[in-house]
Amino acid sequence: MELTDKVIVVTGAARGIGRALARRFVVDHPKAVVVADLDGDGAQTVGQEIGGKSVQCDVSRETDIVRLVQEVEDIHGRIDIFCSNAGIGVGGGPEAVDDYWQRIWQVNVMAHVYVARHVLPGMLARKEGYLVGTVSAAGLLNHMFAAPYGVTKAAALSFFEWLAIAHGDSGIRVSCLCPQGVKTDMLAQELSQLRIDFLGAGALEPEVVADAVVKGIADERFLILPHPEVADYFHRKADDYDRWLRGMRRLRQNLLDSAY
Repeated sequence: MELTDKVIVVTGAARGIGRALARRFVVDHPKAVVVADLDGDGAQTVGQEIGGKSVQCDVSRETDIVRLVQEVEDIHGRIDIFCSNAGIGVGGGPEAVDDYWQRIWQVNVMAHVYVARHVLPGMLARKEGYLVGTVSAAGLLNHMFAAPYGVTKAAALSFFEWLAIAHGDSGIRVSCLCPQGVKTDMLAQELSQLRIDFLGAGALEPEVVADAVVKGIADERFLILPHPEVADYFHRKADDYDRWLRGMRRLRQNLLDSAY
């Protein structure tokens, strides 16, 4: 799909990957790029920079998603591409408190459900539309130190798979962005909290990831992998699950040993 004359919405666009996506999209002369974020001031700054509309939006609240979709459709008549990019990180395992588990579930999973619930009807009526979900390589490979993050990203991947299966023959295109480390505030916070640098060395700039997304949309690929080695890791996991788990345990222990 080409971006020219398209109406594009990006959530989580005040910084990081979302901001890079918004900046990259305008290069290809879309009809409009709408910047949405919980940080309304940050969204406004990016919107002014790229000449687009900004909307304050808490993606964990369905009413906010409804308002966002309605505002864009009232102004432009349609949404061609919706990048459901907003996400948060929570570390730990089952000991992480329920409030954290619930919050990350709402943002990393239910936000995508709300987007599909309210964007799909218009797309299906036109028999065309594109949903792009920012998932993470953790959706394919899990996360060795953050169960809430790995679990919710795997659930998000599964949801987008379902959308592609159910609506792929009805003109709906679906892509999942699954990078490893990206130089964002979230990665910096994770490295600071864990004191283990297992993603920083290969971390990409958000602009590189945004370029990969534009190419993935043009090629209409389901998996967008800015780190191509993720495909190899995923193949190894599928080829021999038990061997892969043993390898992940060794890697986790080696990282812990080197840090502590």
